[in-house]
Amino acid sequence: MIRLIDLRENGVVGDSVKNSVTNMVPRAATNVDDAGVIIAPILKDVQENGAEAVARWSQTLDGVAPPSLRVPIAELENAAANLDPAVREALLESIRRTRIVHLDQVRGETVTEVVDGGTVTERWIPVDRVGLYVPGGQAVYPSSVIMNVVPAQIAGVGSIALVSPPQKDWGGWPHPVIMAAAHLLGITEVYAVGGAQAVAMLAYGVQLPEGECPPVDLVTGPGNIYVTAAKRALQGIIGIDSEAGPTEILILADHTADPTHVAADLISQAEHDELAAAVLVTDSEELANAVEESLAQQVPMTKHSERIETALRGVQSAIVLVADLEQGLAFVDAYAAEHLEIHVENAREVARRVKHAGAIFVGTYAPVSLGDYCAGSNHVLPTAGSAKHSSGLSVQTFLRGIHIIEYSQQALVEVAPHVLALSSAEDLPAHGQAITVRIQQ
Repeated sequence: MIRLIDLRENGVVGDSVKNSVTNMVPRAATNVDDAGVIIAPILKDVQENGAEAVARWSQTLDGVAPPSLRVPIAELENAAANLDPAVREALLESIRRTRIVHLDQVRGETVTEVVDGGTVTERWIPVDRVGLYVPGGQAVYPSSVIMNVVPAQIAGVGSIALVSPPQKDWGGWPHPVIMAAAHLLGITEVYAVGGAQAVAMLAYGVQLPEGECPPVDLVTGPGNIYVTAAKRALQGIIGIDSEAGPTEILILADHTADPTHVAADLISQAEHDELAAAVLVTDSEELANAVEESLAQQVPMTKHSERIETALRGVQSAIVLVADLEQGLAFVDAYAAEHLEIHVENAREVARRVKHAGAIFVGTYAPVSLGDYCAGSNHVLPTAGSAKHSSGLSVQTFLRGIHIIEYSQQALVEVAPHVLALSSAEDLPAHGQAITVRIQQ
């Protein structure tokens, strides 16, 4: 059901592992450039024809056009009123925990006195208007509503638009649980639009019978390859959080790990998508065999067994045998997983040695699915190895740092020789003259 890669004989660590990991366990093949060619006419059509084009593409691609692109507030209220009580309670608890964590991410203003009479103040200003994308394909993601909305609200974003694909089964509106989650968070501007046309609508803005959907400054949230291609194509017109790829989990485990737990966690991510990556790295051959046996037992009992098995059999998934913990950690950092679980002795200490991961889940009682919903952490995370240079969604995503520079005349006089020397070295004499005209007065 899942292939085995044995690295114990070569014993390599460091750069040797880094250079070979992408060949041994490549991410599933996705071609954003090809998708970009496909969605280019959609972007152009929406730019030129606005709401009419958005509705037409929804009908063509989703098989349904919503009664109106903007979801009436009455529909949001109705979805919340009819929400299963257990789901309502779970959403509210997820919101509460996510707020607790993200409130600690708020950054205050700092004033640095560089010299007497010279200060640099750093202020953090929220983005004016953002568009939040919530997927609606093989699964329903009210949790993604929470993960996008909460940090934007805490950052102080004044205008939030949420988009999610129209659903045939729900009269052309987004899934009711998504609408209910938006209502619980106080979001009133919700659009029944998905795919590349949703990103284009957010980027260009459209006129609607019920009013304008103004263009946004930033679009966040994961989507399929066509959403990713649209975000790439429109970057510059809008800011984006990241180019999300298929989800992935890497589990670093030793002989102390419970094979049933490990198998269940691999399955939980494979459940998302046939292209999802599920990777186990272990120095225990006994554990590897036990996990493989547990997968064979658990997968057939799952609702989405066909999807899961396809993901586990894919080239992007594997059980990797390593010689020891050091080789395992080298593999972990080279792979830079979206989700990393640590199931080893002294798991907390080992987790702190990891440099590259979107989020790290430590020990038996912190599985990735906890982070997906109720850990308080954010589940919008870097994929495809981008955890080497990028972070997950946070309050910081929705803030812009601005420096305010204030110098007195004396402070400028004192630093002038250095500015003049550097402007001369860069052959930009007018830069120096802008200083000279001030200190010679």
